[in-house]
Amino acid sequence: MNDQPIQPPRRTRFIDIADGVIRGGRKLGVFGPPRLDKDALLEEAAAATGLNDFGDRWFEKPFEVLLDSVKHEAQLNAAGEFSATKMFHHVLRDRLYTQMWFGRHPEILARPLKNPVVIVGPMRSGTTRLHRLLAADQRFAHLRSFETISPVPRPEFEQVLAGEAEDFRPKLAARILKVARLANPRTLSIHPTGAYEPEEELGLVAASMYGMKWEAQWNVPSYAEWCHEESALPAYRHMANLLRLIGWSQQESSLRPWILKTPQHMLDLPALLEVFPDARLIFTHRDPKQVVGSAASLAWNQTIIYSDHNDPAQTGRDWLGKTATMIARMRAARDAIPRERMIDVQYEDMETDWRGTMERVYRFLDLEMEPAVAGMEDYLDRSARLKRHPHRYSLEEFGLGEGEVDALFADYTETYGIPVGDAPALPRMRLAE
Repeated sequence: MNDQPIQPPRRTRFIDIADGVIRGGRKLGVFGPPRLDKDALLEEAAAATGLNDFGDRWFEKPFEVLLDSVKHEAQLNAAGEFSATKMFHHVLRDRLYTQMWFGRHPEILARPLKNPVVIVGPMRSGTTRLHRLLAADQRFAHLRSFETISPVPRPEFEQVLAGEAEDFRPKLAARILKVARLANPRTLSIHPTGAYEPEEELGLVAASMYGMKWEAQWNVPSYAEWCHEESALPAYRHMANLLRLIGWSQQESSLRPWILKTPQHMLDLPALLEVFPDARLIFTHRDPKQVVGSAASLAWNQTIIYSDHNDPAQTGRDWLGKTATMIARMRAARDAIPRERMIDVQYEDMETDWRGTMERVYRFLDLEMEPAVAGMEDYLDRSARLKRHPHRYSLEEFGLGEGEVDALFADYTETYGIPVGDAPALPRMRLAE
């Protein structure tokens, strides 16, 4: 982090222009008013697809809470309302297409999901790097960015499988990423990606209108609180079925274990382990000051796109609390996990000796690492080209102090031997060497 306080960044003029165009278009009747009503959105998706089976209707519970929170708390601008409507339509349409594919090909639901390797860590704790290093190993299956944006193939996808057509989803993802960079060019520094880069499954959890994806872009505290009190099991079951669908669409061997990761798992380990009872878990750890500052910066850079009413101090408080909740729930849940099924990895170890750290991970997985090294080195080279500018942030810009964060997480950092600031690493918990 930079020693000097940094002012929270402002959003780009692109969003201001888009917001003005949408407001003007509404006055002229070009754009209709925002449709943030559950029944109207369901009906619209059904009419657009000609389908009416949304699968497990559990998703309507978080959807209702989310819509209420968006309308009464998020204070979205016109561009934010327009974007929210499009996002909801996208998710609902995909749920309808999902059930369509299960009806056409019931064998999809019989695909096994054996021995997945799941990376579990706070936001900004090095999970992306570890995930993409493992995804470089062709012995594992992984999601690509376009599949998290559009996980469900369109009805004509059988022509793609037959070699008679091209899958449009990568092009769509590239366009969406281009717009996202126009809206917030810092995205590339915070989370470098491309349409074919390995990506996390957070979008698959969000397909049930559940989880942190929505919290990271809108101020929806009531919704966040509701999610904390609700079992995530239905969302994880749907996520698993989406993985089966994606594996089928990739023509991927069901014998290859999936590499998974998203900070959502910190909150919902019991649900994860019920759906994936043979999962092998890699827990990542980083100085909480870095985690909180970086997470707050990530959330800030999203929320300023969608709302004109953002308070950096409130963002800091929210993500300090969210990080504390994630760590507390992770620690409570992992007490029931056999030690031979998990390992801990320090962010600092990956920074100073990525190869030695990965060798330790591969011993845990009982695999030879050498066949994967060339792919890993290629990823690191590609990543260096993608990340054009460092992600700059500070606790101070979000109204937080280092001492406050250190005190809140002192037991966590001591228990797991996490290097804090310039302090040397403490003896750390070593699991399943």
